[in-house]
Amino acid sequence: MKQLNELKWKAFNLCDIFSISAGVRLTKSDMIEGARPFIGATDSNNGITAFVSDSNPSLDKNVLGVNYNGSVVENFYHPYECIFSDDVKRLHLLHHEDNKYVLLFMKSVILKQKVKYQYGYKFNGERMRKQKIMLPIDETGQPDYCFMEEYMKMIENRLLSYYQAYLNNI
Repeated sequence: MKQLNELKWKAFNLCDIFSISAGVRLTKSDMIEGARPFIGATDSNNGITAFVSDSNPSLDKNVLGVNYNGSVVENFYHPYECIFSDDVKRLHLLHHEDNKYVLLFMKSVILKQKVKYQYGYKFNGERMRKQKIMLPIDETGQPDYCFMEEYMKMIENRLLSYYQAYLNNI
């Protein structure tokens, strides 16, 4: 497998790679305690700020949740069913099936943009749509989703081997 520095890369607007959908406002006073994760604009706990039994049109799973308020640009992969705050956008791939590995690759690529956004320069919906991200490309100049998936599987296997070796030694 090629290393990242051996690949050709190209800039893409987020809106050309993802469908971007809004979350829905749910105030603390309206929340009903339950087992469904509620994703808010935080930088910890995989974005989970509460567990609710509420449901709304933001109900989703196998999705990347990206904060555009609060802890801006922080983003998390959600394989489980959850609902999203109006401070978090939901991203689904437009031209490839959503899967854990590609979305985790995208997570780290998107997170590289965090330094750009501060209090005075918000990561609003329009800036999110126009935000450019660098992606590895295939021979046709399109995002190389196969590489992204295989690369993240390699990283996962490397970490699992490391942890297994550690467990075998204790």
